[in-house]
Amino acid sequence: MNYKLLIQYDGSRYEGWQRQERTGNTIQGKIEAVLSRFEGSPVEIQGAGRTDAGVHAAGQVANVHLKKQTSCEELREYLNRYLPEDIGILSVEEADRRFHSRLCATGKIYAYRVGTGTCKHVFERKYIYEWGKIPDIAAMQKAAEYLVGEHDFKSFCGNKRMKKSTVRRIYGIRIEEKQGEIVIHYHGDGFLQHMIRILTGTLLEVGEGRRTPESVKEILEAKDREKAGFTAPAKGLILLEVEYE
Repeated sequence: MNYKLLIQYDGSRYEGWQRQERTGNTIQGKIEAVLSRFEGSPVEIQGAGRTDAGVHAAGQVANVHLKKQTSCEELREYLNRYLPEDIGILSVEEADRRFHSRLCATGKIYAYRVGTGTCKHVFERKYIYEWGKIPDIAAMQKAAEYLVGEHDFKSFCGNKRMKKSTVRRIYGIRIEEKQGEIVIHYHGDGFLQHMIRILTGTLLEVGEGRRTPESVKEILEAKDREKAGFTAPAKGLILLEVEYE
């Protein structure tokens, strides 16, 4: 049976989603260890996205094929019982045997939180980047408009040796103002390694006046990582939702 898992996690103490041979301290590794014990043999899960070390998720999706007969609720309860307290399974449902969490995904929604005030977010420090500056939101939104649509985002890719296509489509970027912070919402068909964090760093440099909104178009055309802005810290980023048809 193929099961679809809806997962949330605090990525603060993990080395990202993807399983690694050198460490068991990954989200995928932790979930696979529990599932393998449940199944009685090694189990591999497929995640919709490979979030970086320190990145969080409120709506990550994964799928797993199991031979052991079980109900969705029994599987969810078993996972939540044995997983660490910072990883939770929100739901489990039966999926078509051909369903693949990553290959079937049509879109992803992320949010990045930036602290703009002088007061620290003491109790939320693991989930927000304390920038401490008040940006020009209008300039940032204007810059974001150049990023919407299908483009080659090679300049915004953290993997300089990327051999696969770096073309992606961004459906929208929205900047929300709150008391002492801004939240940048990203909606696209998929994102490259560190892409959202580099986009965020670039937009913040625009908001600070270090770049013009129009310079973003030049960065895209350059296809050179060195032309884009800094990589914003991982802790401000959260995967909100994975979309399917």
